[in-house]
Amino acid sequence: MVSIATAYNPALTPISSSNRSKMLAASSPVSILKTSKTGTKRKMDEVDFDVSRSSPTDRFNEVSAPSKKRARVTFDTKIQMQHAPSQVDSSTSAQNVGVVREAVRRAIHRHVSAGDSEAYDQIKAIFSADPKKADDPMYHYDLPSHTTLRHHLMGLLSHVASLDRDCSGLVNAIINSEWLGRDESYVKLYVRFLGNLAAAQGTYLASIFKMLLTPLGGVPRGTGKLPGYPIVPVSEIYSRVHMALRHVMRLIPAGSSTLSPILTQQFPYETDPAKSYVAYTRNIIQIFSYAPELQSDILALITEKLVKVDVQIQADLEDFEEELEEELLNVAADEEEELDSDDESDMSDDEDSEEQRVSAMKSNIHKVDGMIDVLFEYYTRSFTTGRHDDQENTLKLLLGHFESIILPTYKSRHTQFLLFHFSQSSPQLVHQFTATCTKLILHTQKPGITRQSAAAYLASFVARGAHIPGDVVREVFDTLANHLNEMRIAHEPGCRGPDLRRYAPFYSTTQALLYIFCFRWRDLTTAAAEGDSPEQVEELDPSEVAFPSHIKEVLHNAIHSRLNPLKICSPGIVNEFARIAHHFQFLYIFTLIETNKRVRISAFRNISSMSNFNNVGREIRAGDQLGYQLDAYFPFDPYQLPRSRRWLEGDYVEWRGIPGLDAADDSDSGADDDGDDDDENATGTDEE
Repeated sequence: MVSIATAYNPALTPISSSNRSKMLAASSPVSILKTSKTGTKRKMDEVDFDVSRSSPTDRFNEVSAPSKKRARVTFDTKIQMQHAPSQVDSSTSAQNVGVVREAVRRAIHRHVSAGDSEAYDQIKAIFSADPKKADDPMYHYDLPSHTTLRHHLMGLLSHVASLDRDCSGLVNAIINSEWLGRDESYVKLYVRFLGNLAAAQGTYLASIFKMLLTPLGGVPRGTGKLPGYPIVPVSEIYSRVHMALRHVMRLIPAGSSTLSPILTQQFPYETDPAKSYVAYTRNIIQIFSYAPELQSDILALITEKLVKVDVQIQADLEDFEEELEEELLNVAADEEEELDSDDESDMSDDEDSEEQRVSAMKSNIHKVDGMIDVLFEYYTRSFTTGRHDDQENTLKLLLGHFESIILPTYKSRHTQFLLFHFSQSSPQLVHQFTATCTKLILHTQKPGITRQSAAAYLASFVARGAHIPGDVVREVFDTLANHLNEMRIAHEPGCRGPDLRRYAPFYSTTQALLYIFCFRWRDLTTAAAEGDSPEQVEELDPSEVAFPSHIKEVLHNAIHSRLNPLKICSPGIVNEFARIAHHFQFLYIFTLIETNKRVRISAFRNISSMSNFNNVGREIRAGDQLGYQLDAYFPFDPYQLPRSRRWLEGDYVEWRGIPGLDAADDSDSGADDDGDDDDENATGTDEE
């Protein structure tokens, strides 16, 4: 009988010196196999696995079939496993592989048909052994050699069709075994085994995907540093994982339906460090190269996770004083290199609750900054090197995520800047974004909160976009003004007074127009319509600055209507509009602003409007219980994240003072006579 002493150690007992001597003295079995010739070595990510050689019944070409008359194989229970040598013994390899293959077949057969699991458990123990514990004095077991692992994996590959549910314990041990830190030849063999296993036994596909995705959010400590093997860098570990995913997806194209939900399940937890979020984001984007059908799902997943953390940052910042908010962002800039370091600092147990909150918020800032930077990098390739059709398709994808994920989320702080930046790439893309927002605003069947949000996004985009031409500003302003006039005509006959709950779209549209006017008044003048540049308009005397008559008529009628929008719109925006409008003798509204301080909104609220309370979340409580007002939320206010803000250079219309207005005598404005505090304005300028 032929002994396979070098392969098994069922008892996993320490090797005594006497046994070791006997083992070394034992004669080697006669070689019944030929060694294979090695081909040209290729990089791991360039390996092309031949599907025809990867069938479940595949037998390696580099190993010849055993002779027809097979020797009977028995298991020597007294033999121990040996430590992994630094180099594979090629002579032993050729001699044992055929014997091991037959032993594997018999072990699986006995386990499944007769319930005899002794040999089966021996094989499972080989792949369950932890090589990282080789130098651990508390670990009393010897480890299987490299040759032992390779021979058994080759044997299992030959009988992969037999590894059904009854062999799930063995299969899971192989799937979860250490492979990323081993040599290149073993990694290729292991990847081939995964592909054949997934093709032959589809029930294991989810387990394979989970195992492969786990290191993409950060390589576990010790991976790539196995005893007896060269150190494998993190970049190479990621390449090996993608090679395995690519091979499995190539064999099973329908596997994307299984992979998609697992991508969500394996996303880092909220408590995981920023490095995990950024690494996982960067890695799953690479999956597009071999599974393009998952592009939309993966980008939507990243956007959802990004928005969730982004909103948390905004909520946390609102809990801190303004000085602390600025300090946090500055600290985040100083610590930006943390995303590129190998070690991730954890919150100390000695930190008090306030320090832990600050640490958690800094971590969230790093998460958003790193993730959105990866997305900017990815989308930039489509917009800079792609054809016009590619650019439009990519923007449509972004707009789809905007409508379904970003727009419905209140107070997203940074994610929407992907739209802000790429929508300004060309006049056609500018039109696409403005048309999308306008359609939502005018769609009367959409929820009021959706129309309200769309108005804020459109106004902020037009007001802040440095690449938005003047004719687009005038076109958007006229469209919103006409819509505002139609709503006023429809609502005013039955209106008893200002009521945000009942007329939210009217007030949000009014505030959008006032905001655009504050930033882009130069483009709204008759001089600009006739071809003057904004710089030429600024050189005009205030008395020479004129605006089209229909703009003045629409705003005057809306402001002085029963709906009284100045009472509902954000006071900071109203005050700034009032100063500019009076400076150019466009409108005088300070008297109405003062009168509104004594108007109680609650007097006009009825039961039907109260029922819509839960649908209006984007409002703030006015002082002294005077009612509800619109929040001054404009989503494209200054972007401050340290790493990713480089993508937005040159995209902004910076806030510029009005020539002659700030130096003018306050008494000339009439504000002091009315008791209005002109110095307390907040239009969302850069000084905020």
